Amino acid sequence: MRRLMLAALPLTLAAALQGQAPKPDQFASARALIHTAITDSGVPSIAVAVSKGGKVIWEEGFGWADRERRVAATEHTMYSLASISKPVTATGLMVLVERGKVDLDRPANDYLGLGKLTGLAGDASLATVRRVANHTAGLPLHYMFYYEGAGDAVPTMDEAIARYGILINPPGSFYQYSNLGFGVIDHIIERMSGMRYEDFMRSEVFLPLGLTRTSINLDPALEPYAAVRYDPQGHPVPFYDFDHRGASAVYASAHDLLRFGMFHLKDRLPDMKRILRDSTLDAMHASTTGIAGSEYGVGWRVTPDENGLLRVSHSGGMPGVNTILALYPSEDLAVVVLANTTGSAPFRIASEIVGTLVPRYADSLKARRARAKPPEPAKWAMPTQLAGEWTGTVRTWDGTVPFTLTFQADGDVVAKLGDQHRALLWEPEWQDSVFTGRFGGRMPTPDAGRHPHSILLTLTLRGGVLSGQASAQTIPPDTVYFARTSYATLSRKQ
Repeated sequence: MRRLMLAALPLTLAAALQGQAPKPDQFASARALIHTAITDSGVPSIAVAVSKGGKVIWEEGFGWADRERRVAATEHTMYSLASISKPVTATGLMVLVERGKVDLDRPANDYLGLGKLTGLAGDASLATVRRVANHTAGLPLHYMFYYEGAGDAVPTMDEAIARYGILINPPGSFYQYSNLGFGVIDHIIERMSGMRYEDFMRSEVFLPLGLTRTSINLDPALEPYAAVRYDPQGHPVPFYDFDHRGASAVYASAHDLLRFGMFHLKDRLPDMKRILRDSTLDAMHASTTGIAGSEYGVGWRVTPDENGLLRVSHSGGMPGVNTILALYPSEDLAVVVLANTTGSAPFRIASEIVGTLVPRYADSLKARRARAKPPEPAKWAMPTQLAGEWTGTVRTWDGTVPFTLTFQADGDVVAKLGDQHRALLWEPEWQDSVFTGRFGGRMPTPDAGRHPHSILLTLTLRGGVLSGQASAQTIPPDTVYFARTSYATLSRKQ
């Protein structure tokens, strides 16, 4: 009789539960956006994780981490994080700062070896570690993707820094997002710790914080747990490496990344070690750029007012990746959304989650969207201070090349680089003394010559001189390989 009663209990309990009204799904609207992204927009998979008040309140994976092998995504699937790697790397840097191994306000060159930052547009001694970490050191636009099987060898960091660690703006004067800066940071970590960057991060950051599915690139033992990166057409993207691993190479699960975010919110779980002081975390989250509209701390983007809330965050985007980690300190809220393809879905989903949990955020977001107007196409009107012919050079790591820009009376802008044909610039713009435009040309260096590219100009008018970056850049729909920047300087022809 006792056995019959015990056996009946599950049936009785199930019947009772069936009679209960299901609990409303707090995140139903976010789920709807996720399902739309997967079913209508072709996103292979999305993983989310949310904490509030020091407690994990939602973790889940949707779709396929690996379509070909039919591996479903979960909150423990490891995703390529792209630029969310920056606050992760910065956390490792700050461990060394607390140990007295690195001083944020000393020149970065004090910690580098054969490859040094070169002061072309300013004094390299003013390119401090702090300025490297907040993108105001004067370093240029830079990214490199070295695809498996493509035959491009990843250079040493000394070589990469020597070639492309050039100051194209005076330190402290300009915010220029630069992946190379965090390649410099990971190199500093290696040199000052005496360990490989990936080994230091594992032993001094990942394991102490209980991040067991987090690694630099992919440890072979963790490969079965990683999401495949897919291009917009749904094809797997070949594995790729970087010369800026500290900027881009971290893999982590949504579960682990949420734990990392909770650590930065000072919501330490019982199995977390105290690797940084609270005051250090606060310093990382405070903007130090001094440039309005470009607030950035030590590895973190700072948004003083995102729909009424302070947001400390980072996003990531590169071939086969779109990710976001957002912290809202006043709400003790952390939100993670990861996708294994490009597109804006993670940002819409993250905003929906925050709006669900913070009603005033949702109200502000709704009002802002109602006021928003479609952006007007940029209108090019040639500034009088640029009219005429400008002559100078583009200084590459492999030599100096003559360069001419002609701002014609009809509004066209024509470039001539070295002995190449004259080329018309497209998308010219002029704002706040900065001229930008792009032309079909070839940067005459052996590494840039490996793949077709155009040249993006970003030149600032200072003291009658146009100077800044000339970036050889591969652009979609072609495979994204690189942005390799050289230093351009021109004066008006008399």
